[in-house]
Amino acid sequence: MLDQRFDPAEAEPRLYKAWEEAGCFHPSGDTSAQAYSIVIPPPNVTGVLHMGHALNNTLQDVLIRFERMRGKNVLWQPGTDHAGIATQMVVERQLAQEGNQDRRTMGREAFLERVWKWKEQSGGAITGQLKRLGASCDWSRERFTMDEGLSKAVTKVFVELYRKGLLYRDKRLVNWDPHFQTAISDLEVEQKEVDGHYWHLRYPLADGATYEHPIKDEDGNPAGTETRNYIVVATSRPETMLGDTGVAVHPEDERYKGLIGKFVELPIVGRRVPIVADEYANPEKGSGAVKITPAHDFNDFEVGKRAGHTPLNILTSVAAIVSGAEADAAGIPEDFRGLDRLKARDKVVETFEVLELLERIEKLKIEQPFGDRSGVVIEPWLTDQWYVDAGTLAKPARKAVEDGLTRFVPENWTKTYYNWMDNIQPWCVSRQLWWGHRIPAWYDEDGNCFVANSEAEAQLAAGPGKKLVQDEDVLDTWFSSALWPFSTQGWPEETEALKTYYPTATLVTAFDIIFFWVARMMMMGIEFTGQAPFKDVYIHALVLDEKGQKMSKSKGNVMDPLDLINEYGADALRFSMSRLAGQGRNIRLSKQVVETNRNFSTKLWNAVRFAEMNECGAPGQIDPSTIERPVNRWILSELSACVEDVTRGLEEYRFNEAAGALYRFIWNTLCDWYLELIKPLLAGMDDGAKYETRMVCGYVIDEALKLLHPFMPFVTEELWERRAPGRANDQGFLMLQTWPKATGWRDAAAAEEITWLIDLITEIRSLRNDLGVPAGAKVPLAFVNASNGDIMRAEAHGEILRRMARVEDVTLPNEMPAGAVSAVVGSTVAALVIADLIDVAEARKRLDKEIATLDKDITSTEKKLGNADFVAKAPEEIVEENRERIRDWTARREKLRAARKSLEGI
Repeated sequence: MLDQRFDPAEAEPRLYKAWEEAGCFHPSGDTSAQAYSIVIPPPNVTGVLHMGHALNNTLQDVLIRFERMRGKNVLWQPGTDHAGIATQMVVERQLAQEGNQDRRTMGREAFLERVWKWKEQSGGAITGQLKRLGASCDWSRERFTMDEGLSKAVTKVFVELYRKGLLYRDKRLVNWDPHFQTAISDLEVEQKEVDGHYWHLRYPLADGATYEHPIKDEDGNPAGTETRNYIVVATSRPETMLGDTGVAVHPEDERYKGLIGKFVELPIVGRRVPIVADEYANPEKGSGAVKITPAHDFNDFEVGKRAGHTPLNILTSVAAIVSGAEADAAGIPEDFRGLDRLKARDKVVETFEVLELLERIEKLKIEQPFGDRSGVVIEPWLTDQWYVDAGTLAKPARKAVEDGLTRFVPENWTKTYYNWMDNIQPWCVSRQLWWGHRIPAWYDEDGNCFVANSEAEAQLAAGPGKKLVQDEDVLDTWFSSALWPFSTQGWPEETEALKTYYPTATLVTAFDIIFFWVARMMMMGIEFTGQAPFKDVYIHALVLDEKGQKMSKSKGNVMDPLDLINEYGADALRFSMSRLAGQGRNIRLSKQVVETNRNFSTKLWNAVRFAEMNECGAPGQIDPSTIERPVNRWILSELSACVEDVTRGLEEYRFNEAAGALYRFIWNTLCDWYLELIKPLLAGMDDGAKYETRMVCGYVIDEALKLLHPFMPFVTEELWERRAPGRANDQGFLMLQTWPKATGWRDAAAAEEITWLIDLITEIRSLRNDLGVPAGAKVPLAFVNASNGDIMRAEAHGEILRRMARVEDVTLPNEMPAGAVSAVVGSTVAALVIADLIDVAEARKRLDKEIATLDKDITSTEKKLGNADFVAKAPEEIVEENRERIRDWTARREKLRAARKSLEGI
């Protein structure tokens, strides 16, 4: 006998272990079957499962389990990323806690040994957490971005790009983290709004130049001009003025046209710098003049390049003012050299104040870049780094999408991809870390560089007797990740896995790494294999809290997926994610949502208990044409429609539609209606009807378990075995069963008859509720002026009507009985004699009040939606939610109006 309830805490680990031990996650190896593969976006080896992971991997697993059941040769390739800066930070923190030594005193080799030791002991915890979620990856093929094979692929790609002229060393601005002393990617920079200042500084004009500058009175009205021998610039980083190479004004700005080509004399450093015309200067912003510091601002770098300026670096790797030759070149006074950037800032401001060149200080909110790991302010810094010519590689990657070789779902992300590819910059791939793929470049004593697959190969190129030193830097983590779809399958070797599973079928990922990962995989995949790495790229949305806010520790609204799994089970979380995963719509998750879907699992469990108690076994396949009872033919029609809806939903990546179709079929159609409608047949004396119903009920439940399995693998697998003990051994696990086929089978007559019955019961229940008829009261029911079809249906389903609609004394009069209200279903008029069962006056009063409330709500919400600003600024899901409310309220109001009208004359 099936237990009272499903216990996820006991069953889920047991079932997962059984699947894994039986090799269920391996590809079938059937070379005649279509291959289907997905590569997991490799989580950081330092990572723990968060809601983004939970959504991403749930959707992947749904697709994998679906295609596996469809008979494809399926591979879900797992693995983890070495996460250069994150992992190095973890181990350095450990060293600091131990208080013995830091990595620099420890030495590179010893430090890397310590990192590998940490990785083996503590890294990869997220793998076990993904198993808790039910991820059916082939763990026997798990890869690590720094394992031997992938490292070989990384080296080969670097060397080949270099030899093709697509990878080079250059001095450019990068995001520099002064704490870790390394370049970092844009994705690792977190823009924060902070309290800041704009210091408005006066730069004296050189050579005694003056000009007439327009001024305004206290009310902001023009008040003539004044003669000035200076120009005002504003900055949030005054210390960078030590490296200014010019001042830019807009070429059409009438205030400054006469100054273009003249010079200012920079205070403190005494350097003459030109005033240049550049459209980057905005006449409407501040004074309209901007200081240009090419070595310490990305926009200024481009302006300086257009103006032909030589950048002047004024900061060290730890964000202190430079000393030595660089300081000499910039004319930086001795008392500024070696100062931390913030102390230098204070000293610059103080000096301007003493010189009476500080016009004013403006307090305001500013956007400031912080390192997401270090938490310190990031500096744009001019340094030598290795770059990939992304512009050249982007062209075929863009064309692959244009030509339909790869498509984005939803399609609107194609524009984002094109925009990034069309405006792509050289990709900085070097990092000043120790943990990562060390750059395969060696230098001789004269600074000559030799890029090679090994030190021996570099030595051969350099010649005998040449002393070589390897580049200290490592590669950006995204470099190895860009090779993930093909390197994990054994490239550069021509392996069977590579031939079979590359290109992959689908990539499931988030929108924020379309550029950082998706685009780069496209570039590398096409360059090194000649094929785009995936056919479809499904971009999922964000998981927000129930109020539609991003989850963050500072807000205290972070939900831990492992906590939810512990409380409600993995199935409940997975089904919640899937039901909410509409294309292009963010997910608003709450514990209540997960609890609701746990209740769905319980409902299914109880339905199977009912089937077991009524001896509804597991008949295998059945022939619908041999089924006679309308209710059984109806449920088979509904099942057929559900198979089509779920299959189509998954094929089109409409996970919410597929899950929604299953929810409605199992909760409403199967549990609420079919199991209730067949109770008279199961309890009756007609053995033929009883046998047929048991067979159909068992079959429908088994097919429903198959359809639901990709979404809720644990409870469905448990029920598959418990419904027919030994079946998992004899026929195989549910996860390996054949996906139900969409046959299109329908019985229109049965569907019409049972739909009539359901609609009639629903209308009677609704009317009873709206009019306040006591729940236990049995109401006389009359079919007014009934047709022959109505009479036959009323006789055939009389027992069901009496039990489910709580009616009695079913009669067939030609006129509406006194004291009755009507429920109309199609051409059927059903009269309920309720005058003696309710207080009619009180019912009218209550209905009028509820209708008035709905009128008010509908009017208020329509007014909100009529506000163009609200519709333009509110999230799309909020706008749609309000429209849905109006639809629901309007439908409810019409029903209440009909109920109110039915009381007239009683």
